[in-house]
Parts: sequence; structure tokens; C-alpha cells
Amino acid sequence: MIRHFFCFLALFLLMSRFGVSQTIKNLPQDYFVNPLDIDLKLSGTFGELRSNHFHSGLDIKTNQRTGATVHAAASGYVSRIKIERYGYGKALYITHPNGYTTVYAHLKKFSPRIESYLKKKQYEKESYAIQLFPSDLDLRVDQSEMVAYSGNSGGSGGPHLHFEIRDSAARPINPMMMGIEIPDTKRPLVKQIKAYPLNETSTIDGKNEAKLLRLIPLKGGKFKVAPFSAYGDIGIGVNTSDQQNGGPNQNGTFHMETFFNGTKNFEMTFDRYAFDESRHINQMIDYEHFKNTKSRISRLYIPNDSPLSLYEDHINKGVLQLYEAGTTHAYRIVIEDYKQNDVEINLSITNEEAPDSIPFPKDNHLTFVDHNMTYNKQSGPYSLMIPKGALYQSAFLDIEQSADTLKVHKDIIPLHKNMIISYDASAKKDDNLKQYYIGRVTSWGAVYHVNTRRKGNILSAATRTLGTYAISKDDLPPTIKPLNFKNKQWITKNKTIKLKVADKDTGIDGYRATVNGKFILLEYDYKTGILTHDFDDGIVTDTENELKVIVTDNVGNSTTFEATFFRKS
Repeated sequence: MIRHFFCFLALFLLMSRFGVSQTIKNLPQDYFVNPLDIDLKLSGTFGELRSNHFHSGLDIKTNQRTGATVHAAASGYVSRIKIERYGYGKALYITHPNGYTTVYAHLKKFSPRIESYLKKKQYEKESYAIQLFPSDLDLRVDQSEMVAYSGNSGGSGGPHLHFEIRDSAARPINPMMMGIEIPDTKRPLVKQIKAYPLNETSTIDGKNEAKLLRLIPLKGGKFKVAPFSAYGDIGIGVNTSDQQNGGPNQNGTFHMETFFNGTKNFEMTFDRYAFDESRHINQMIDYEHFKNTKSRISRLYIPNDSPLSLYEDHINKGVLQLYEAGTTHAYRIVIEDYKQNDVEINLSITNEEAPDSIPFPKDNHLTFVDHNMTYNKQSGPYSLMIPKGALYQSAFLDIEQSADTLKVHKDIIPLHKNMIISYDASAKKDDNLKQYYIGRVTSWGAVYHVNTRRKGNILSAATRTLGTYAISKDDLPPTIKPLNFKNKQWITKNKTIKLKVADKDTGIDGYRATVNGKFILLEYDYKTGILTHDFDDGIVTDTENELKVIVTDNVGNSTTFEATFFRKS
């Protein structure tokens, strides 16, 4: 009976895996239509390597303008509306009968019906930032119905539409795999190749150091690499990108695979992933190389304990085991975009002799931090906690405290979880502790605010960035400046009220505005620092109006602006 059970279990797991594979391959091709009625040109592709995350959709160009009409890619209902200062800005989520959800982000405005629904809820909550989950009966939409206008809201770096398709488990899927057509006849680009010794006894050309290899372009999308020698467990990495026909943007590729002596030993496809995997991008790339050069090299092997579902077939996790001296190996890399335009890179690697000994760098002031254990350190007024699993692998860190400054290495090693920095401010208890915060010190000496909590005399901050931190004080309140009106002015022709707000040290945390004592909605664009009220909201109806705006920074300093304006009712 037990044997039959395990046979059944093995068969079930095999069928489950087969089912997942078939699901991702047999995606609907004619269900979704283009969300814009212009030719689709991309400034970003699915799975593209971004800071701390993989890109979860397509960034569609809107000719450097806002206001392009956005259409529902299929019939369904608006299942979520999220408005935030950063991130996706103004975002709309539409759930479809086939179980998929499409996402439209960085929007300027919604269709009148959706905008009316949103504004009502914002005024009820008296908040610009809001998240709503309408029922399946509240906001139904038809395929190709206009649902919004494209914009540049949130963390967008320029006008465009961010478009996603997510499955029923909320995992983003490459929209190109579901019939969204993007013309592409260009091959991927290859910029760098790098070899890595993966332990303390491995070598590249006689040294226990990673090495950039000389890349030699050939004809027909082929490259070769100048021959080199290696010993031990070795990994290879590549810096690559892709372009579509619509522009020069260097976007992400779709598929990478490698072959060792003719046998496939590694494969990676940017087809679908789960959001909780995304930060593992910092383990997949050469993080130190990125921080030093701003270019990303993807490792063509699987780091220890990586959960990325983007990885597919592999032998020994893609690691090359080179131990028999004098043997020469052929290693081939094939990189493809979604339209199967490809490039091929060929490497010749000769096994070198095992090193007699490798000098281990001695630096007595470095601290060994085991990634499998929580690290705690008290130094002067500071305490530092790096939790178990925050580091992807154990490392020697430069940790040093001096007066009100704490150095925790440099930002060349990634953290997956927050480390906690705490500071005992008892020595400053006679001062206004609410104005003190923990800030990250840049290489040029600027101090950037890190969200800081206070409990008694203890300040604490959570951060996933190594570097130097210091205690700083912000006793300057925000500034508020009207842009399109003056005190005691008639502004009947104005469609909006605009004010520019700024805070020198810690940034804007919150704001609230009233007219004649009644709440009015202000939209905040953090990139420009502009607050905007739209008179179409219908809240301002009196001739004489008393405006009051209160703006608060991240340590609680506040500024109040008051003015009178007149409008014909």
C-alpha cells in the first residue's frame, strides 16, 4: 500500500509539472488586444533587469507625451484601483473571465466613469493615496473600451504606459507570449563576458579573481572569446540587452542557454515569475560590478539557494567543473529575443594545474558575518542587527563606528532582508529628538533620510542597503509656494490651483488642504514637487474662498500656507 502511494505521488508530481509547463506554453493568443491605438514601441520589456527587481510588464512608448487613450485589453471588470505617490502612480487592474488580470500603470487620468468612482472614495477617505477593490458589478468594461489616459505618474522616468498581464496566481507573464505583437528583427546585443572562480581554490588564468574576458565580434551574430585557462568550479556571466524595431532602447532579452562540450547545461527564460522572487535579481547579477560600473552581468549559473523560477534545465546548476589539467573545453552561449533573433558566443577554456596555494587576503579589521546566523553588534551609541538570510552568502564586512557615524561596509554586497540600525540618542535628550533621524551618507557627503522610528531615546531604521549611516537633524520646515495664483486674486478662469512644495532635508511626508474649512483633494507629483487641485471636482463653489494648506516633512516639521482667492460661482 505504501509503495503504491509513493508511486501515485510521483506520478501526480510529474503530471503537475507537466501541467504547469503546458499552461505556460498554451497561452491564449487572440484574447487580448493592444491597450493603445498607436503602433507599439517599447522602452522596456518583460523581465528586464531593473534596480532590485525584474520588470513585470511592457513599457509602451507614448511619443513622449501624456494623454494617449488607454483601452481595456479584454472585457472584464475593474478589480483594483491604486493611487500612490511613487511606484505605479495611478494604476488600474482589470480582471477578465479567463482568470487573467491586466494592469495599466503610470496613468494620467481614468475614464469619466472610473474617475467619478475614484474621486468619491478619495473624498470619503480624505486622501489622495488610496487603494480600492470594486466588486465585479461596480465597474464592468468591454474589450477596447477607453478606461484611462496614459501619463507619467509615480516612479515613471518619462511618459509611457506600463502594461502587465498576470495569471490567476497574480504572477506576471510576458505579454508577448499572449499575442501582444511587437515588431523586432534586431539581434540581441552582447557587451561583456566575465568568468568567476566560485570558491577559494578555483582560478581564472592563475588567479582566484573574477576576470572580464576579451570579446571578439564575428559576422552573422556570432562572437568568440579570447582563450583562457581555469581550474576548479567556474561560472560564466554575460552583459546583454535587446532592441526592438521601434527605437534604440536597450531592453531585456527573452531566453539564454549554454552548452558545455555540446551538452546543454543551463537555461533561463523570462516568461513568468512570482513577485516574491523578484529581489533575487541581486543574487542573479554581479551586484558589485553593477554598483561600480552601472552595467549588469547576468550569471549563467544558479547561485546557491536561489528560488528563481526563471531558471529551467541545467546540469550542476550551470557550474563548470574544470579539474583535469590540460583538457580543453568548448562552451557556447546562445541568447535569443522573443522573435528568435539570436546571437552565439563561443569560448575555449583549458584546464590549468591546481594551484599550490592561494594567498588569502588578510584584513584584520573585517568582520565575518555568517548568512545562516543573525549578527548583532553594539558599538558606542549604535547597535546593528543583520538577520539570518539577509546576506545571500557569508561575507567579510567592514563594520566601524565613529562618533555619530556607523559604517556597514559598502553597497557592493546585496541584502535580501532589512538590517536594523539603532542609535541611542540619550546624549541629545535635552534637544528635540523628533527632529533627529538616521540618514545614509553618500560618497560625496550628502545625507539622505531613511525612515526612522523613535521609541523613547532610541532611533531605529530598517534598510536593505549596506553603506555609511549617520545621525542628522532636520529643523527646517517645508516650503510652500503658489504657482498659478496670488493672495486676494480672482482666478475664475483657472482650471486648477497649483502649489510647489519642497523640503531640503527629509522630504515631504504628508499634506492636507481645505477651502472654507472643507477638505479638497490635492494630487502630489513628487518628481516636480507640485500639488494640484482640479476645480472640476466641484468642491469649490463659493465666490470668496479661504485656502489653507498644511505640509509636513518626514520628522514632523510643518508649514501652513493660507490665502484668499475669488471665483465666480
